[in-house]
Amino acid sequence: MIAPSDNLVVAGVPSVPKRLVERVGRYTEFRTAGFADWHPLRREQLIITRFGDVPQIHKVTFPAGARTQLTFFPDRIGNASYEPTRGDYFLFMKDVGGGEWFQIFRYDLSNGDITMLTDGKSRNLGMIWNHTGTQIAYSSTRRTGKDTDLWVMNPLDKSSDKLVLELAGGGWGALDFSPDGKQIILQEELSINESYLWLVDIEKKEKTLLTPKGGAEKISYGRSRFSKDGKGIYLTTDQESEFQRLAYFDLATKKYTFLSTSIPWDIEDFDLSHDGRTLALTSNENGESRVYLLSTQTKQLKPLKEIPVGVVSGVAFHRSGTELGLTISSARASSDSYSVNVATGKLTRWTQSESGGLNTSEFAEPKLVKWKSFDGREISGFLYLPPKKFTGKRPVIVNIHGGPEAQFRPTFLGRINFLLNELGVAMLFPNVRGSSGYGKTFLKLDNGFQREDSYKDAESLYKWLKTLPEIDGDRIMVTGGSYGGHMTLVSATHHSALIRCALAVVGMSSLVTFLENTEGYRRDLRRVEYGDERDPKMREFLNRIAPLNLAKNVQKPLFIVQGQNDPRVPASEAEQMIRTVKQNNVPAWYLLAKDEGHGFAKKKNQDFQFFATVLYIEEFLLK
Repeated sequence: MIAPSDNLVVAGVPSVPKRLVERVGRYTEFRTAGFADWHPLRREQLIITRFGDVPQIHKVTFPAGARTQLTFFPDRIGNASYEPTRGDYFLFMKDVGGGEWFQIFRYDLSNGDITMLTDGKSRNLGMIWNHTGTQIAYSSTRRTGKDTDLWVMNPLDKSSDKLVLELAGGGWGALDFSPDGKQIILQEELSINESYLWLVDIEKKEKTLLTPKGGAEKISYGRSRFSKDGKGIYLTTDQESEFQRLAYFDLATKKYTFLSTSIPWDIEDFDLSHDGRTLALTSNENGESRVYLLSTQTKQLKPLKEIPVGVVSGVAFHRSGTELGLTISSARASSDSYSVNVATGKLTRWTQSESGGLNTSEFAEPKLVKWKSFDGREISGFLYLPPKKFTGKRPVIVNIHGGPEAQFRPTFLGRINFLLNELGVAMLFPNVRGSSGYGKTFLKLDNGFQREDSYKDAESLYKWLKTLPEIDGDRIMVTGGSYGGHMTLVSATHHSALIRCALAVVGMSSLVTFLENTEGYRRDLRRVEYGDERDPKMREFLNRIAPLNLAKNVQKPLFIVQGQNDPRVPASEAEQMIRTVKQNNVPAWYLLAKDEGHGFAKKKNQDFQFFATVLYIEEFLLK
C-alpha cells in the first residue's frame, strides 16, 4: 500500500494499492516545458520545466540542448524574464505553498545569487521592463493587502523601490513603458467584459484615462504595447466587435485603426519586434491557435503555416527580430518550447519533453461536438473516445473547466490519457455559456441572475449524452476544478438523478460564502461575475441555488479535493460541503493538501490525487 505524505489529509479514501501505482506509473511521468524568455544578445532561452517535484527555471543554449536547471525551490516558479539589454540577470516570481502571495526575485548569472526584491508578504504582479533595462513596473498589495498599487524599481537596487500611484481595487496592472521610459500603460480591469487603459506620468505620479467610461456597451481592453516611436499603442479590444481585435490607437487623435478584422476570432496575444516593424499575433479559432505576422508599415497579415494544430502561448520576439519564441501543446504532444524564423517561417523545436516511454502519437484526438441546451442555444465541447479495443457503450467523464470565463482547448491531457487508454472511459470537455472564445455576448450569458442557465447547459449535456450510441448514458461522472468544481457540486445536487458520481476540485459550495471569504484583492472582480452577495435579492438567489444548501440532494458518491492555502476558493468551501454531505449516508471522500493552493502543483501530491481518482472511478463509475 502507498501511504499519503504528511502534507495530505484523507478521509474516506481507501489505501492505494502498490499494483495500482505500477499500472498508472508511466502516465504520471509526462513532462512539459514552456518558453519563458530569450537572452537579449545570445540565441538562448529560459524555459520552465520540472525535473523534481515542481517546475523550475532552466537554461537551454541551443535547440534540443541540455536543460540546465537554475532554480531549486520547493515551490513552483511561474515566469522568468531577462534584463532586456545585456542579460546579466533575470527576474522571476514565486509564491509559497500555493498561496499566490508572489514575490519578485533577481537571479545573477555571474554567481547564481538569488535576491528577493519585494517585501516577502504582499502579492506582487506584473514585472514589466523599461526599454533600457534600468527599471521595472509592477503592482503590489503591500499598502492595504487588497489594493494593487503601481510601483517602480531598479532591480539592481531594491532600495530604489518607489510607489507611483495608490489605486483602489485589485484589478490594476502595468502593461508597458513608453520608449522614453517616462510613461506607463496601466490597465484597470473591472471584469472580463469591462476594462480601461490609463496613461501614467511616472515623474508627476498622475494618470490620464485613455479609454472613455460610461458608454452604453462595456468594452474590454487586453494586452497593450507602445509603438516604436511612442506615438501610439497597439492593443486588443472588443470595441464594436464580438471578439478581441488587434488595433492601433493614435495617442494624438484618439483614433483606432483595426488590424485583424479579417480574423473573426479573438486575438489572444501579440508581441512587437524590437525594431517596431513586425507584430506577431495569435488567434483562438474554435479552441485551436493560429499565428500570424503583421507588418506595421503595410498592415499585411501573413499566417505562419508550419505551426502545428494545437494551442500556442508565450509569444515573444528575440531582440534581434529574427526569431519568435513560443510554447506549443496538442492532444498528442505535451507543451514544448519552439522558435519560428520570421523570414522563412521555419519551425524549430527547442525542447523534447519526456512522455513516460509511451507512444503519444496513438493518443486520442478530440472531436468537436455540439448539442442544444434548454433554450435552443447551441453549446459545444470536445469529445475524446477510448481506443477501439474497448467495445460497446463507454462510460464517460464530463470535465468542466474553471474560470468561469475560461475555455477548454485541445491541449495535452497528460495523466488523463490513462483513463482513456487503460480504463476505456470517454472524456467530454464542455464549454458552457460564460466560456470565453465564442464572443462577448456568449461570455456574459451566465452573469448574476443568469447563473442557473449555465447549470442547465450541463443538465442538457447529460441528457444528450444518453442519446449517443457510443456512450453509456447510465454511467456519467462529472468533475472539474475551481468554477468547474462548483459546477460539479451543482450537478451532484441539482442533477443527481442524471449522473453516477462526482469529483469536485477546489470548487465553491456556496457563492455567498465564497464571495465573503475569497481574498480581498479579487472579491469585487468576482462580484461582477457572480453577483453582489451584499444585495438582499442577489443573496437570496445565490443561497437558493447553492449546492451547500441543497446538499440533502446528494444521493450519489462524492469526492472533494482541496488545497489548504487556496486564496481563491478557501478550504472552508470544501469543508462545509463534505461535512454536510456525510450526513446523507452516501460515499464521501475528502483529500486536503496542507502545502497546496488553488489546485495541486507538487508532483507527489498530483500523483496521490490521481491514484485516488482512479480508485474512485473504478469503484463508482466502472462497476
